[in-house]
Amino acid sequence: MIKVTPVNIKTWSRLGQRGSVFSIAMPEIAAEHDNLKLLTADLALLSGMDRFKAAYPDKLINVGIAEQNMIGIAAGLAMDGDMVFATTYASFIAVRSLEHVRQHLSHLKLNVKIIGSAAGVVAAKSGVSHWATEDIAFTRALPNLKVFSPADSFEAIKVTQYAASVDDPIYIRLSGGLNCPVVYKEDYDFVPGKLKCLKNTELHSGKMNVVIIATGLMVSRSLAAAEIIENSEGSNIKCSVFNMHTIKPIDKDGLDEIFSDYDLIVSVEEHNVIGGMGSAVAEYKATKANAPRQVFIGFNDTFLPAGSQAFVLDEAGLSPEKIAGRIMVECND
Repeated sequence: MIKVTPVNIKTWSRLGQRGSVFSIAMPEIAAEHDNLKLLTADLALLSGMDRFKAAYPDKLINVGIAEQNMIGIAAGLAMDGDMVFATTYASFIAVRSLEHVRQHLSHLKLNVKIIGSAAGVVAAKSGVSHWATEDIAFTRALPNLKVFSPADSFEAIKVTQYAASVDDPIYIRLSGGLNCPVVYKEDYDFVPGKLKCLKNTELHSGKMNVVIIATGLMVSRSLAAAEIIENSEGSNIKCSVFNMHTIKPIDKDGLDEIFSDYDLIVSVEEHNVIGGMGSAVAEYKATKANAPRQVFIGFNDTFLPAGSQAFVLDEAGLSPEKIAGRIMVECND
């Protein structure tokens, strides 16, 4: 049983989403599931699997730098009755291996959970080859595949625990690197498939009521942006923030309530604005009459130069200050 305390939550934050999943969640899952197999494409050390390897050496398989082959191995193990988690960089497991995920996992509905680490631009200095700003678009288009994007390290643990409790093929997108910002400071009920309200600002008929729907690392930045907006001198904007940790299946009931309550929808993601979480929201919104306008904040269908993560996100307009500035401009137009 994983003990949830403020100290542990801070520790998991320092480990990042990847470290928390593989050094904290995975050993607990292995203790409960004899049929677990964990596959990695030569990232055991970087993923913090030392504790898992020491306790369960027979459950860990390092396939080497062979990501597409790893998906085939995972499929074969699942066909033999194992519950499989397979992991490498998101750019390799959800982009390079997409055909294999489609044919082996999505089509056959196998009990394999793929975990894409360093999603978005966590590996910022490595450049586009190691970025994943298209993975949501690719994976959510595949039938039978559920798609999750946790907001912080604690939620990454909860998503992984949920994944182990079901037999569905799942893609888990880990976007928080080391020292991942804390969103959840205490324990909470994780409900898969349901939007989580993190900042519920009272609606006001005389103000511009805005809701930010964010996913992954952008949840913490959206919360910061909302504070900037509401603390700005003369601000006429009331700003709520929702965490969309489950991108597929999308929370239609939750979105229906949002569409009826707010004047402006803002989607924020560390992903191309084409095909990502914002597109998923817009696709559902298009089926509604008189739905509010939507602003898409993310990578504006472009590749950016390599640099620090902070630099790349700032260039993409994904710093809290630039998110807030964009929203204020949109509200005044």
